[in-house]
Amino acid sequence: MIRRLLVANRGEIARRVFATCRAAGIETVAVYSDPDASAPHVREADLAVRLPGDAASQTYLRPDLLVEAAHRAGADAVHPGYGFLAENADFAAAVIDAGLIWVGPPPKAIAMMGSKLDAKALLTEAGVPVLPSWTDPAEVPAFPVLVKASAGGGGRGMRVVRTVEELPAAMESAGREALAAFGDGTVFCEEYVEGGRHIEVQIFADTQGTVVALGERECSIQRRHQKIVEEAPSPGVDDELRRRLFEAAVAAATAVGYVGAGTVEFLLAPDGRFAFLEMNTRLQVEHAVTECVFGLDLVHLQLLVAEGQPLPFAEAPPARGHAIEVRLYAEDPGYDWRPSTGTLHQFAVESTAAFLPRPEPSGVRVDSGVEPGSVVTVLYDPMLAKVIAWAPARLEAVRLLATTLARARLHGVVTNRDLLVRVLRTDEFLDGIVDTAFLDRHPEVFAPLLSSVEGLRLACLAAALAAAAARRARASGPDIPVGWRNVVSALQQVTFETPSGPMDLGYQFGRDGGLAGWSAQARGAEQQTGSEADHPEVTLVALSPGEVVFSASGLRHTFEVHRIGDVSYVDSSLGSVTLHELPRLPVPTVERPEGSLLALMPGAVGRVAVVVGQQVEAGELLLTLEAMKLEHPVHAPAAGVVTAVNVSPGTQVEAGAVLAVVTPT
Repeated sequence: MIRRLLVANRGEIARRVFATCRAAGIETVAVYSDPDASAPHVREADLAVRLPGDAASQTYLRPDLLVEAAHRAGADAVHPGYGFLAENADFAAAVIDAGLIWVGPPPKAIAMMGSKLDAKALLTEAGVPVLPSWTDPAEVPAFPVLVKASAGGGGRGMRVVRTVEELPAAMESAGREALAAFGDGTVFCEEYVEGGRHIEVQIFADTQGTVVALGERECSIQRRHQKIVEEAPSPGVDDELRRRLFEAAVAAATAVGYVGAGTVEFLLAPDGRFAFLEMNTRLQVEHAVTECVFGLDLVHLQLLVAEGQPLPFAEAPPARGHAIEVRLYAEDPGYDWRPSTGTLHQFAVESTAAFLPRPEPSGVRVDSGVEPGSVVTVLYDPMLAKVIAWAPARLEAVRLLATTLARARLHGVVTNRDLLVRVLRTDEFLDGIVDTAFLDRHPEVFAPLLSSVEGLRLACLAAALAAAAARRARASGPDIPVGWRNVVSALQQVTFETPSGPMDLGYQFGRDGGLAGWSAQARGAEQQTGSEADHPEVTLVALSPGEVVFSASGLRHTFEVHRIGDVSYVDSSLGSVTLHELPRLPVPTVERPEGSLLALMPGAVGRVAVVVGQQVEAGELLLTLEAMKLEHPVHAPAAGVVTAVNVSPGTQVEAGAVLAVVTPT
């Protein structure tokens, strides 16, 4: 029986495992790197052990430190979570050799499935359909192909290649990314199926020989080959296809002598054929949708199996309702999914449950590893939370999830929230028509929710009025109306940097404290006519530093305004927007040479592909920057000559640093 369990992971998954342990009466041990010293998962554990260092390679990827931490804390079991060492057979063996209970599959099964190439060969013998693959690029017979890392997952080390000329560079880049993420740079090529769907089957096995398929999950909507929307059951799977998928998944688990929780992933072609992709020998990020549909605690089942107990069922219990999960990331989809770092000033997502199974009778579950005040760094994965909606019917779950996300208050970092809401509200998604190319077909989902000119102007007005109210609240002296001026001939002026560019806003208060006039003008645009359509009459209803209520065009709007320094985070039913107030007298900036390429985020330089004096074409790769476990390419914005290279492989850079200069020709 497990008495005290160490989770060899961080963030959301550590909190998820701790929640089950508390319900089961099991004591918990957290591990943490120096940046995670004040993280929620550390506070929630009964005991915590420091892993000195910052980077994952110094801390969470050190089997020796983790086993030592378990002994130091008196733990008798280790749960690996997901990511890091969760699918590392050597770590599993080290835990077992140390006399500890390993909450996971046998090391042999992990090793057999840890190499996608070996797994495909094994399962071919077991009769499971697989896609053709090649390790030698010269043997690739046709394109497109998908370059894949043999080890690991999460979309890292994957590249779609459509021509033979692109293949060498893609394999080299994928190999570097795989080596950095998994310690194994082996890559191979696999047939790429256009319009395919990503379907996976949750399996569970105990030590008595029972293997059960717990439903399938639809995971086709992806960015960079990494899932961002998952649901169960899949809207594209009928009963006959479901039966065949379950049989193949159980056959795969049986072939490797599997024990515990695992996921068998398949690619479903448009013609109905399916093929094995890989097996994840751990709990998946998206396990929550299976929990909601079946009303099961999968972590609790993991603990039972690890203690040698049989599964409490010989076949899957009946599924109920529909569950959809989205991964909320600190990243900017509009800028090639650029990771976003900084302090999370506010994180508020309405929920009825967290971490444990199905909210009843319907509701939203939020599994998160962050809280207001958390600092998002480049050291770890940018996922902030998983937001899951469960309801009796699919469309109810979709609507609930989309509305909850739209109402969330997320301040301090850029997130993919708006894209997720737009995906959930597209007609195709509502009809259950999805595949792995969904985002390519729907560029409109990359637009922010607050995209109308009028809505942006009203948000700027609300930010300006809230700032005026805040100044009045801080002022001493006579009790006079907010924004009152002795000379009222001109509008008070403020300029905001908006997602669409600078916006010059003017406003004027009357002697009664009401809004006497306002205007908003995009800087650089032609002078507006000032018509009611451009600047509707606004009647101020309520005003405070944190909330502005006014009527415009016959509708009453409530704007919540959260100001940090010169930045205003404005949330309303129109959408959310971040506005930076520009100084009236800007501080002179350092002039940079034309063609300077800046680091868009902190990170480490991976590869430098050019030298000073080299002629480059537009789009040519100059260098790569590694941040948040991914390799981010830096390309030449135009044809020119490389006149400066300021970094070398391994150089740590801050956001805004000049990496190289390409002087246009």
